[in-house]
Amino acid sequence: MDVKLRLHQGLYQRQQLVMTQRLQQALKLLQIPTLELEQVLRQELQVNPLLEEYDPEDDDAAEASETPDEAEDESPAHESPANEAEEPEEKVDWDEYFKDGFRDGTWERETDEEDRLERPAASVPSGQQELAEQLAYTLDEPLDRRIGEYIIGSLNPDGYLVCPLAEIAATFETDLARVERVLAVIQGFDPPGVAARDIQECLLLQLRASGRGDGPEAVVVRDHFESLKNRRFADIAREMHITPREVQDIAGRIGELDPKPGLSVVGEGAAYITPDLVVEKVDDGYVCYLNDGNLPRLRISNAYDAVAAGKQGGDDDTVQFIDEKRRYAEWIIKTIEQRRRTMIKVMEAIVREQSEFFEQGAIALRPLTLQQVATAIGMHESTVSRVTKQKYVQTPRGVFPLKYFFSAGLDTDEGDEVAAKAVKQMIQEIVAAESPARPLSDKRIVDLLSEKGLKIARRTVAKYREQLGILNARMRKQF
Repeated sequence: MDVKLRLHQGLYQRQQLVMTQRLQQALKLLQIPTLELEQVLRQELQVNPLLEEYDPEDDDAAEASETPDEAEDESPAHESPANEAEEPEEKVDWDEYFKDGFRDGTWERETDEEDRLERPAASVPSGQQELAEQLAYTLDEPLDRRIGEYIIGSLNPDGYLVCPLAEIAATFETDLARVERVLAVIQGFDPPGVAARDIQECLLLQLRASGRGDGPEAVVVRDHFESLKNRRFADIAREMHITPREVQDIAGRIGELDPKPGLSVVGEGAAYITPDLVVEKVDDGYVCYLNDGNLPRLRISNAYDAVAAGKQGGDDDTVQFIDEKRRYAEWIIKTIEQRRRTMIKVMEAIVREQSEFFEQGAIALRPLTLQQVATAIGMHESTVSRVTKQKYVQTPRGVFPLKYFFSAGLDTDEGDEVAAKAVKQMIQEIVAAESPARPLSDKRIVDLLSEKGLKIARRTVAKYREQLGILNARMRKQF
């Protein structure tokens, strides 16, 4: 077969979405939380000489003290540089870039972890640091100390040892008994239960540390652990020659122990949530505003106007540099302002759609989707998704992530819909009111919800119950 290869030149026309660098920056500024935005803007203040921070209150006071004659004689050079720009930046239109159904998947996956600024948290020693300090005061033998450091380094975030002792012994070319002795020393450290190899050993270590190593709790954990996990209290009672009620009391005391002792020291402090938006009740309505009081207020500096105009010394490169920085400064100020307006519009739409929630709580949540909000405010769904991502709002009923207000719906007999979160709230209330001696089955919960006009399947109730962390009827039974 004779194949001929040749070059061919042609002209083609096609539509293609191009994510410019400036558009990527605009989308990122729209998406990040207010705390991270503050740090981004302060970084811009350091690298862009045409940006300066100002206090609006100081400007208002200066204007109030200015005489009418001074205001009339003010030269154009003192006007806001943003108004002087000969070529104002075109307004960033989020929706223009999404009108063809574009989804932000690829770019977001590539950049979501870039420049991720951490929320401030209290600085506390890590769990491994605390264990290492206890080890330094306990073991003197260098080899034992190295084995102990290896064991501590092999603990998972829950505080459990995940490395086999035989592997540790082979690593240090020593006998297994020596590794077990070092492990026993570490298992005596705080918090009790740390360095256990499974949850049964963890509970026994905690009971021993509290002086109950030979008590009935230890007997149940050591000899009847499988029955305890499945809450077969009658079987345990029969083997221990006590009543099921006594076994239940023992299980309650065991339940007070910490199954994950590492979490109490491994964490890096409490993560405080700073709401990005605030909703307050004013008279008979609700008002939305941004919680951005810590954001620096930016404006264009006029310190370089003379250089840019060629009235002071400055070569072409300097003038070009100032011009580029000015245009970027104008763009970022406009982008931040548009971000404010977009977030307020989205939050106001959520408040309108979920007005009953603010009056009655989660039980009154309505089904709501991103598309519904996008349609209500005339924006694209992707824009609403970016606004609600990683954002929190402070309301009279507490602080919630914006995603909390979006939920799928279930049909009712009247043809209406009820939000899934509202159904979960109903299930919680039903279980809370049940008799502990005769807990309600999933089928009975379905019947009770049906009496309220809600159409729901038993498997859906089971799914919601598991999501709420509620055990099944047999596991909830109390004697």
